[in-house]
Amino acid sequence: MPVIPHCRSGALAAALLTCLSLAACSSVADSTRGALTAVTPYKIEVVQGNFVSKEQVGALRTGMSRQQVRDILGTSLLSDVFHANRWDYVFTIRRQGVEPQQRRLTLYFDGELLQRFEGDEMPSEEEFVATLDTRRKSGKVPELEVPEDKLKKIAPAEPEKSAEETAARAPLPASYPPLESTGR
Repeated sequence: MPVIPHCRSGALAAALLTCLSLAACSSVADSTRGALTAVTPYKIEVVQGNFVSKEQVGALRTGMSRQQVRDILGTSLLSDVFHANRWDYVFTIRRQGVEPQQRRLTLYFDGELLQRFEGDEMPSEEEFVATLDTRRKSGKVPELEVPEDKLKKIAPAEPEKSAEETAARAPLPASYPPLESTGR
């Protein structure tokens, strides 16, 4: 009967080896999971719809024709067969590291004339551009002048020339000869 303990020990060794393998996989997964959460993939910027500014909304007046409204706001994003007297302007933007933005403006027409409009508070064009610029702004202005000690290190001063060296240079002519011959 010594064969039975030998089989049991082999099965026990196999089970122990399997458990150790699974435990190793689990610890690797935990350590790599931490590393993967630190790295974020690039997410593409998604812009959809018509941006409508505060200035454009300010130019709208009840009683305007559809063409006048289209000249100010552009063609509406949504055209609905069931609501022919309603135009919806929807704008969404999704960017990495910035809260998604969504704005809506709905215009109601009575026949060919603008009856009323309602929607979200629209930013001015300047405010909207400021929200797009995600570069970090530092308050420190860079130094634009080189201090005297650094200037001497960069470009050592030329040695002063003696009066003889200065006099040895021939004076420049008062005028130069013409570039082309005048004998044509």
